[in-house]
Amino acid sequence: MAASYISVPRDLTKVKSKILFNLTKRQLICFSVAALIGVPSFFLIKSVAEVNVAVMGMMVIMMPIFFFAMYEKNGRPLEVYLGHFIEAIFIRPKKRPYKTDNYYAALMRLAKTEQEVEEIVRASMEQG
Repeated sequence: MAASYISVPRDLTKVKSKILFNLTKRQLICFSVAALIGVPSFFLIKSVAEVNVAVMGMMVIMMPIFFFAMYEKNGRPLEVYLGHFIEAIFIRPKKRPYKTDNYYAALMRLAKTEQEVEEIVRASMEQG
């Protein structure tokens, strides 16, 4: 009898639990939303245009939702990438000045602060 092998992924954190029809919960939700939006749009478009135009319109409406369901890169879904894109383009300032804080400057500030503290302590000792 021949042995059959099943491939097991090395990183089990990347394994998604399947719920129904070998789809994840996220995919089921997105496909349901796409169907709830796409099927009525098909009938609305079909009432004013031909069937092939209605089918194409339904596909155009449903494809972005399918993309949200299926696209994932580096373990992050599409909305995370869109959030980063919107933040980088529209929210964050365009010009970000380059500021350095080198070790020598930090040591100089520390020495200056310690000198000021010594002067304050010395002045209070002379008065008291």
